[in-house]
Amino acid sequence: MYKKFRVGAPLAVLSVSLLISGCGFGGEKAGNELDPPKKVNYENSLDNKKGSKTAVKSNMVKRQLFLMDKNGLVVPQMLELPKSKSPAEKQVLEYLVKDGPVSNMLPNGFQAVLPADTEVLGVNVKGGTATANFSKEFKDYEAKNEQKILQAITFTLTQFHSIKNVKIQIEGKDLKSMPVNNTPIGNGVSRADGINIEAGDVVDLTNSESVTLYFINEDNNQKYYVPVTRRVAKTSDEDLVTETVNELIKGPSFTSNLQSDFREDVKLLTKPTVKNGVVTLNFNEAVLQNKRDHTIADDALNSIVLSLTELQDIQKVAIQVDGKERVMKENGKKLTTPVSRPKMVNTREF
Repeated sequence: MYKKFRVGAPLAVLSVSLLISGCGFGGEKAGNELDPPKKVNYENSLDNKKGSKTAVKSNMVKRQLFLMDKNGLVVPQMLELPKSKSPAEKQVLEYLVKDGPVSNMLPNGFQAVLPADTEVLGVNVKGGTATANFSKEFKDYEAKNEQKILQAITFTLTQFHSIKNVKIQIEGKDLKSMPVNNTPIGNGVSRADGINIEAGDVVDLTNSESVTLYFINEDNNQKYYVPVTRRVAKTSDEDLVTETVNELIKGPSFTSNLQSDFREDVKLLTKPTVKNGVVTLNFNEAVLQNKRDHTIADDALNSIVLSLTELQDIQKVAIQVDGKERVMKENGKKLTTPVSRPKMVNTREF
């Protein structure tokens, strides 16, 4: 199987996918879903002894936290947090604080993003906007981490359906820009502002728009998906699907440690069609991991689904090869229905 590694020595490739449970990340999405991971190694503060794990988990709730990996990338991770009387929006931010309650449950190689001793004084949600109020310790970070902090806060809070936009306060005072390097906040920040932002090949930024792509990172046999926002030429909605797929085929930046599971000769044979939230993609055979068995690699399928469901109005992805719906997943199951996005990315269950 051909693998494309952008930098560094080749890594052993594990066949690891995403756990899914019912609805999509950021909205209700049903249908054929991505497979659960086969092997993930994490440090875990939960008691793993028989008879106690179920009881502990009954008092836990799954949340998506955006943490920083060892390469400085902001990455979603599903963690189980204790059920709390505090509002969920406030609790997830408290678990982004360094040396805070998240410390004993961080996945290997990850760290929290907010400065140590930062207090979350409250989160007010009104009209789709969440205003997060922090103590003065919030300002104690390095300038190079400013955008990462803002992205982590924004993407963590917008996992809740009621939140589309995020504002920041310190000690109750509204910020129009971040306090260290003056990254603009204005009337609020949303997912449309991007995460792990790359400039891409676009020269005219005024006539461009953002797409968020999911590539793979691997550390000590632990594989996870990393969102990267890249600028592409402004096009129609259908052409934006094509642009997103083409950017996935190009792969990650040569300056990153990220990986892609696409051959460079993968192509769309026809223009994508979008109907009732389902986008249909017709690839050439190069998209297949095994042409004889018509098998598509889990990582390639997952990257496609995660990336395209970031686009507005797309909830599911149907895959064809040479115009035929006979594609198989690695587990031998046929892709009989369009694939939906998982509720959470990079889960810790298997």
